[in-house]
Amino acid sequence: MHSLPATITALLNKPYSLTAEQINFYQQNRYIKLKQVFDESCLSFFNEAISKRVMLMNSETRPLDERNTYGKAFLQLFNLWREDETVKELVFSKRLAKIASDLMQTDGVRVYHDQALFKEGGGGITPWHADQYYWPLESDKTVTAWIPLQATPLEMGPLEFSAGSHQIIAGRDLEISDESEAAIQQTLRVTDFKHVIEPFDAGEVSFHSGWVFHRAGANTSNETRKVMTVIYMDKNMVLKQPDNSNQINDWNTWCPGAKVGEVINSPINPIIYQN
Repeated sequence: MHSLPATITALLNKPYSLTAEQINFYQQNRYIKLKQVFDESCLSFFNEAISKRVMLMNSETRPLDERNTYGKAFLQLFNLWREDETVKELVFSKRLAKIASDLMQTDGVRVYHDQALFKEGGGGITPWHADQYYWPLESDKTVTAWIPLQATPLEMGPLEFSAGSHQIIAGRDLEISDESEAAIQQTLRVTDFKHVIEPFDAGEVSFHSGWVFHRAGANTSNETRKVMTVIYMDKNMVLKQPDNSNQINDWNTWCPGAKVGEVINSPINPIIYQN
């Protein structure tokens, strides 16, 4: 039978208390960074488990200089929770899911999917983009937990945010690319939205909504920047008619069997927290 160390199970189930000020900050800026979401032992445990799973799942063998901008940005593996029972414990953590629900002010959340994003030493930038360009979801009640599996100084390329930029419409039709980096950077240059570039402490986790613009710098260190992400959506999220081919792909991949105009209730989008 699968089991975790008792101390880690206890932490994954322990509520993380948010203040009214933190919830208001998220609602206004559509991102927030929270310290001490995980302790060192928990982080180390999942660093090892996720790294092993990424090594098993990864099929990218080309050197960095033979990849395009997207390929240089990170090794990207999806839905580790369906492949690895240990990783599933983190993805389905009540601690994380309650934070997501509290920040979005919803009655509960479902899993949309998870991703491991490993930016190799020498890896390039992650261009400016908004995640929800890819998602056939009716509302913006989505949030991504970005979980560095180690302390992440600036030289490793931590996530950067344009605070409050979910209000911008321009750039929402761009997939991650050199074009999105240039076009969105130009748009943001003439706005008053604050560009937040900060390191992450060990155990610090950020949460950002689907339409807030974000990017990451290059990893100029010799170490891999290991990050696990979990994307949550309102438990009552409705599938919308897709706007582009990426959304059609996401519908078939992450919401199989869901119907346009109905709540997404597929076997791989379970409710993992509700009030």
